[in-house]
Amino acid sequence: MDREEVLSSIQANVQDKNAVNHMLATEAIMRALAKRLGQDENEWGLTGLVHDIDVELVKDDPNSHSKLAADIARELGASENMAHAILCHNQAHGIPRETKLDKALFCAESLSAIVTAALVHPGRPKALTTEAVKKLLHRKGSGAGANLEQVAQCREIGLELDEFISLGLEAIKGIASNLRV
Repeated sequence: MDREEVLSSIQANVQDKNAVNHMLATEAIMRALAKRLGQDENEWGLTGLVHDIDVELVKDDPNSHSKLAADIARELGASENMAHAILCHNQAHGIPRETKLDKALFCAESLSAIVTAALVHPGRPKALTTEAVKKLLHRKGSGAGANLEQVAQCREIGLELDEFISLGLEAIKGIASNLRV
């Protein structure tokens, strides 16, 4: 997969800046996770980047979400491992998460939702801490798609919650200047 081609496809299919921010942030977390876990940073990052490319295309049929994204990802050159991770990040399909890539995307995309929302929200401090993110995760309605139970599944890839949040937070802060407000 070529990152520039993926970004062009995202720009063609997704107009909502928050959705684009979410995908960029998920990419950053996935790259950081891959580096920490000794995995392919490009494969993991691109999986995070493209995982919600269908969000506006299937908005009237949320049960189709991730099925179309996996197909688009394949057309862009994604491996079957990448497509499977994209498919199973949507729990509605009941597809088991089997690989580290599957499990990493599942917890990274939820963490991305809350951290990105907090970083780009006017009036929120840019100096978020792991503790502040944990408090946000405990509050209902604190970030679109944020789910403490989902984030806590980072243990399935060998990371404790604080370590995962800290890694994800630093990854997103590293790209914060690229996020659109």
